[in-house]
Amino acid sequence: MFLTLKSTPDQEVRILLLGLDNGGKTTLLKQLASEDISHITPTQGFNIKSVQSQGFKLNVWDIGGQRKIRPYWRNYFENTDVLELAELLDEEKLSGVPVLIFANKQDLLTAAPASEIAEGLNLHTIRDRMWQIQSCSALTGEGIQEGMNWVCKSVNSKKK
Repeated sequence: MFLTLKSTPDQEVRILLLGLDNGGKTTLLKQLASEDISHITPTQGFNIKSVQSQGFKLNVWDIGGQRKIRPYWRNYFENTDVLELAELLDEEKLSGVPVLIFANKQDLLTAAPASEIAEGLNLHTIRDRMWQIQSCSALTGEGIQEGMNWVCKSVNSKKK
C-alpha cells in the first residue's frame, strides 16, 4: 500500500493512497478519520477524507485497487503530495514526491515483516526522493499514526 505526498503552500497536503485490491486501504483511511471499520466493502472508484494532523490538513484519496481500475490511477497524480512504486516512481508528475509504504496486516501471523517487504521492493535503490516503510495494522490502528507523522515531517522538510 503506497502513499504519495505533494505539498501545497497553505498547509494542505494531498495524499494518494494506492495499493492492491483487499490491501486494507479503506480500513486505513477510516482508522485515520476515526470512523467505524466494521462494514467495509471493496472500493468502486474512490473515497476522500480530510484529517487534521500536526498543523496540516491531510486530504487522503483512497483509490480502488482492482486491476480494472488501476489504469485510471494516473488521473489522480496531478497535485498529489505523497505515493505506487516502479511505474509510479518514473511518472514525471510525481518526480521527487516522498513515498510512504504501509506494510499492512501486521496483525496476521502470515504477514511479511516490513524489512522483507522493503527488500522485495528494492527500496534501498530509491535515491531521488525520501521514502519510509511503516509496519501497521489498519484493523487495530497500530503504526498508522507513526506513518502519518513521517508524512508531516517529510512535507515540512520538503518545504525548507
